[in-house]
Amino acid sequence: MERKLRIGVIGCGAISERRHLPEYAARKDVEIAALYNRTKRKAEELQKIYGGKVCGSIEELVAMDLDAVSVCTPNARHAHDSILALRAGKHVLCEKPMDVSMNQCLAMTEEAKKAGKLLMIAQNQRFSGAHVKARELVSQGAIGKVLSFDSRFGHAGPEHWTGIEDTWFFRRNASGMGALADLGIHKTDLIHYILGEPIVQVYAYLATLDKKYPDGTPIDVEDNAWCIYQTLSGACGSMHVSWTDYGQEYNSIVIRGTEGNIRCYDDRAHSLILETKDGRTIDLSTEKTLTNSDQTNRAGKEQHSGVIDEFVDCIQTGSACRSTAEEVLKGMRVIFAALTSAQMGHMVSIPENR
Repeated sequence: MERKLRIGVIGCGAISERRHLPEYAARKDVEIAALYNRTKRKAEELQKIYGGKVCGSIEELVAMDLDAVSVCTPNARHAHDSILALRAGKHVLCEKPMDVSMNQCLAMTEEAKKAGKLLMIAQNQRFSGAHVKARELVSQGAIGKVLSFDSRFGHAGPEHWTGIEDTWFFRRNASGMGALADLGIHKTDLIHYILGEPIVQVYAYLATLDKKYPDGTPIDVEDNAWCIYQTLSGACGSMHVSWTDYGQEYNSIVIRGTEGNIRCYDDRAHSLILETKDGRTIDLSTEKTLTNSDQTNRAGKEQHSGVIDEFVDCIQTGSACRSTAEEVLKGMRVIFAALTSAQMGHMVSIPENR
């Protein structure tokens, strides 16, 4: 019987409440030992459900006898909070995006190396069954040489996810970026994961189309982002992420090759379709309907993300993690290059990804 891991959770907002805490609690080999939230009352509410000590500071939490922590604070706190935990000898699962600057992303990655601890980033789309199978199909040459791809992720905005109208997601000093960081890092990282090669050039356009603060002024981050990507092998594709999709949310990727296409979640009745050059359409779905792999769907049904299982299993067994900070750095480089492209109005190369 594997020993129980003692876990601390830093930040008790929506992602902790709906993902980290219930998924840790579902594991028999985990004890939720500590909670911290800037507003103590929220941590105390969750303590009644999950137990653990409510800490008065992050420093108090990381000083406890813990094996690992989840960092679920606003984006601009990710590196700071992760580094504190790593220096205290804890494994860290940090929510995406890694942080709001490349220097901070690099700093937390280096700190994990120094500490000899796992720093995992919660890129949950790597663990979807359809995406895992799509990666396998691409690597096996099922669609020949990849030529192009299209990826989309949109919903009505983080205020609907968090239940807070004036959410920190809308504040640049806390979030760093808008939809590009919130949703775009998911699809960018997923392109790397499925294709097995990095994006090396990006052209981006960002816009704030509709989201406003309570006083009616536009938010100071983008609510939509469009990117054109080119990979190392020359494959080209698009990515659109949106906080202003007020219909049914979407979260899809289509990959086109010389011998056929792979379609993940772009058909709401099927999670994975393989289209072959000879005209066959093969349903490889592992799920019956399209669900949002990042959030609770709008019907209220909770979906297991796979992130917590990956994190705990890697600590318990020493197995390789599929979403390490080193791996996710490639996607963060693309996101920061996209910001530069949008500001400068031209294509930006990412030499570090070559």
